[in-house]
Amino acid sequence: MNHDVYNVTFPGLGLSFKVDPIAFTIGSFSVYWYGIIIAVGFTLALSYCISRTKKHNIDTDKFTDCIIVGLITAIIGARAYYVAFSWDKYKDNLSEIFNVHGGGLAIYGGIIGAVIGGLIMAKIQKVKILPLLDVAAGGFLIGQGIGRWGNFMNQEAFGSETSLPWRMVSEGTGGVAVHPCFLYESLWCLIGVLILHFVVSKRQRYNGQLMYFYLVWYGFERTIVEGLRADSLYLPFADIRVSQLISLVMVIVGVVMLIIHRKTADECFVEAADSADTEKAE
Repeated sequence: MNHDVYNVTFPGLGLSFKVDPIAFTIGSFSVYWYGIIIAVGFTLALSYCISRTKKHNIDTDKFTDCIIVGLITAIIGARAYYVAFSWDKYKDNLSEIFNVHGGGLAIYGGIIGAVIGGLIMAKIQKVKILPLLDVAAGGFLIGQGIGRWGNFMNQEAFGSETSLPWRMVSEGTGGVAVHPCFLYESLWCLIGVLILHFVVSKRQRYNGQLMYFYLVWYGFERTIVEGLRADSLYLPFADIRVSQLISLVMVIVGVVMLIIHRKTADECFVEAADSADTEKAE
């Protein structure tokens, strides 16, 4: 079966690659690198999260149940998000809504779906929400950081034209040198994992702090990079990029929660110190 194979170059860096989106075929069924990379990202994210459950006093089995449900709702959410904001493509051919193999999954939809499904299961399993989200924060960054390379294999999720040294050119970009937005997000997320693990988690003072960091860290990057994207989804009633708006809201919510909880944590620390001084005096 004929399919597109891309000649990808980074002329400013002297790099060139031949990229085939299809890893292998079994009969008439094609297995895409996109799916393999997403699966690898999910596996590594899950392994990391499970290794952190003990630190956050979460039962590993219950956490795994939340992840399984979250994975299912993530796929549903990713597709529903894309379809909702690309309705003109599907309104006259509703059967295509279920053709996930044909492409059309949105990361934000996946995150929203995963959170909703995971939290519902957490409620059923009586797992504390904020510690669960703290564990998931690192997993989200790992999954997104690795998963974006699936976009590279498909030659999608790139940005507008640029002359920067790391510009990317391929048949998928129409021969135009563009921002490799997938690379920006991948590097940002993977750097975020390191900061989250070696800095933020070491200084964690309250439940929810790691998730608030994630909201600010990822939301800030996506607010900027989404503005460079050439394939953004827009609100149907305004010339506003949906993901950019959500990212901005994430940053605001994350900053506000960090400030509120930091103040509360400081007050608790002062009260504990005063109480200790009083006990010594007595």
